[in-house]
Amino acid sequence: MADEISAAKKAEWVAKLKEFVQTRYAAELVAAANAHRALPVDCTLLEMRHPELTALLRQDPNAMFEIAAEAMKGVDLVDVDGNPVVVRLRFFALPELTSIRNLRARHIGQFISTEGTVRRASEIRPEINARTWQCPECEAKILVESIGTFAPKPFECPGNGIEPCGNRKSFKEVEKVMVDTRMITIEEPFEFAEGDRPSQVAVALREDLVDTEGRRITEAGSRLRITGVLKEVPKDKFSSTKLDFFIEANHALPTEVGWERVDVSPEEEQLLRQLAASPEVYDQLVASMAPSLYGLMDVKESIILQLFGGVPRTLKDKTKFRGDIHILLLGDPASGKSQLLKLVPSIVPRGKYVSGKGATMAGLTATVTKDEQFMGGWVLEAGAVVLANKGLLSIDEFEKMSPEDQVGMHETMEQQTVSIAKASIVATLPAQTSILAGGNPKYSRFDPLRSIADQITIPDTLMSRFDLKFILKDEPRTDRDTKIVDHVLQSREEDDTLSIPKIAPELIRKYIAFAKSHCTPRLTKETGKQIKDFYLQMRKKAEAGGPVPITLRQFEALIRLSEASARIQLRDVVTKEDADRAIRLMYASLRELGYDPHTKTIDIDRAEGGVGFTERSRLQKMMDLINALSQKKKDIPERELLELAEQEGIAGAEELVDKLKREGTIFSPNVGFIRKV
Repeated sequence: MADEISAAKKAEWVAKLKEFVQTRYAAELVAAANAHRALPVDCTLLEMRHPELTALLRQDPNAMFEIAAEAMKGVDLVDVDGNPVVVRLRFFALPELTSIRNLRARHIGQFISTEGTVRRASEIRPEINARTWQCPECEAKILVESIGTFAPKPFECPGNGIEPCGNRKSFKEVEKVMVDTRMITIEEPFEFAEGDRPSQVAVALREDLVDTEGRRITEAGSRLRITGVLKEVPKDKFSSTKLDFFIEANHALPTEVGWERVDVSPEEEQLLRQLAASPEVYDQLVASMAPSLYGLMDVKESIILQLFGGVPRTLKDKTKFRGDIHILLLGDPASGKSQLLKLVPSIVPRGKYVSGKGATMAGLTATVTKDEQFMGGWVLEAGAVVLANKGLLSIDEFEKMSPEDQVGMHETMEQQTVSIAKASIVATLPAQTSILAGGNPKYSRFDPLRSIADQITIPDTLMSRFDLKFILKDEPRTDRDTKIVDHVLQSREEDDTLSIPKIAPELIRKYIAFAKSHCTPRLTKETGKQIKDFYLQMRKKAEAGGPVPITLRQFEALIRLSEASARIQLRDVVTKEDADRAIRLMYASLRELGYDPHTKTIDIDRAEGGVGFTERSRLQKMMDLINALSQKKKDIPERELLELAEQEGIAGAEELVDKLKREGTIFSPNVGFIRKV
């Protein structure tokens, strides 16, 4: 207790706090006593009633905690078994919020409130809060509280209260007070740190803050508002002058657990229902998506459907189907791809943007790091897809990620989890995240005659996990170029209205949140048959030996897109118009990447970066020639093979030979000769 607080003032404040809690939190007090939980006290309400108490809490929190403990001792409470209970008070909702990057030495010892996303979290472990020692001379018991991470022995025995002792050696530990502790590191939210390195601070959670519910809300990826006392701690064990600080948490409140935390007022709900009932709502939403970018209507419409998302399903056999939609944008330079990738995450609550060039598998998924300063041992650190759980992750330059890093995205995109087994930690983290990725062709611009696999360094297994794929082409056309330039010039004018979204981004956010929480559309038999007929009609084209135009992955994507379309109009069932919209966008996607100019048909293998039907046929013919020549001679002259291929009408024979060499099917024993492996 601070020296300047007199006994009379202390008694007055104890009485005020006791009266405030009993009148304002009567029902909550009984519930907290029955559940043996702490009682959260809203500082905003306390300040309106007793501003001097909140002022004391800010400047001398330990004094306020002592007053709170004394006030609650005077409240008669019992649990369900009739045992007396003393409820602990925890304080939250300070009116002012201190940014993590603005924490300074002057804040040490003060009660503050800050907000951030949990980047890493330790396991819950016991920590010694105090030790009781016994003097061998007078048998007096001495309670010594821990100081940071150090629990010292008593320097001298004060005696038994009757006469001093003065003993300084051979103290015996007889008891220790332990509490459950968890250390987390929170990082300032993305919107506060855009363009800068996000600042971080450690937070200590103890006692009931790490119970079952407390552990759930403080896992990596959660966004929290922490109120507590800022304390100093030595930077390392070798220095006593360099300090770091951490927050001794008094309360932890989840501020965002996904779309369900977005508040929609009754007036806004009425406005959203009117908007959803309009047949022009799709055009309005598309016009609100980056209106300064000319065109790209199919791409913008697809992104709108991605934001609303389909419905995740768990079947009776526990098989799970994701509802999140993944989209890949492959663009020529200056096609507007990066502007879209930057804009879309700002609309969703847990949106993140990363660049594939600077992203590793650990940074995208999760990693395990050594924590030497606080808890010791290994701690789990969440990556971007976990931090964006129940949100959207935008990845630019997707093709520039290393092959090892791309491997980590397979599980994330289909199973929507991140599994990690490193050091002493084996864990599976949730990653219910929509992926919006962008990439550039290997040779700067797309060549429609070359296969996608030759132009994009993305594995076909990863390409197949994207529901929709689009090529943003920059093709010189006078009429189109004139419209684009006029649109760009007009958007720079001060009185321009073209670049103003038809629907404000904040309202779109609430629209999506309301649709996700109130609408779970289902397929009717009629719309299911419509999608089925389209799928079977496309598959039938391959029965005569042609390329396969569509697979079951696209069929499931059609269902997700149809459900997202129904959600936009807040419908509980998917209609024919929703199925038509999904089919139209799917066909546009397949045609852009899967169209084979040689056969003039859609080839799904070509769209997903694999070996297309035409190229497979050419490779097979080339292998037939090599097999025939190998029966006559072991080493085949390459010139002879190429001449024979030209006679057989096999186009691009040299390119096919190089491809077979890269795959290890053939090799060159000598210059100018090839041999089968």
